[in-house]
Amino acid sequence: MDFSLPQEQLGRAAAGQRVRVEAVDGSADAPEGRITAIDSVVDPATRNVLVRATFANPEGRLHPGMFVKVQVIQPDQESVVALPASSVRYAPYGNSIFIVEELKDPKGKAYRGVRQQFVKLGPERGDQIAVLSGVKPGEEVVTSGVFKLRNGAAVLINNEVQPGNDPSPRPEDS
Repeated sequence: MDFSLPQEQLGRAAAGQRVRVEAVDGSADAPEGRITAIDSVVDPATRNVLVRATFANPEGRLHPGMFVKVQVIQPDQESVVALPASSVRYAPYGNSIFIVEELKDPKGKAYRGVRQQFVKLGPERGDQIAVLSGVKPGEEVVTSGVFKLRNGAAVLINNEVQPGNDPSPRPEDS
């Protein structure tokens, strides 16, 4: 079976990795197969990479040209911190977040302020984005107005309005 994989997912796919296939109409399920080849060229029009998987089809329920759903099974679950996408300041030199903590001014007086922290981002799902490194679970992170902040800025916490943080949001006008 040949299928396309977005270039963003290329680093997470490897030869020998397990693949699960299901017919779009639900009429045929196939046993798990394995990735046998990954094309070395990214299609410039779609930014996808061609992947080939091989699996047994003993009952012959799947046929060439059928539309199927493909799931590439990841080997291990990685532990990540999920944050609202609005908490990330995207920049060409690196993406960052602001962590709220107790800081000291030049005179030694304590205040609530923010520390800019560069982060490595993972996949997005709905309103959430995975942060692979740069933030620890339980740290207080600014989720709104990050474009107005700078390192060391004093902040006043107002949690009355919360940003969207739904892993599978639905449009309101559907």
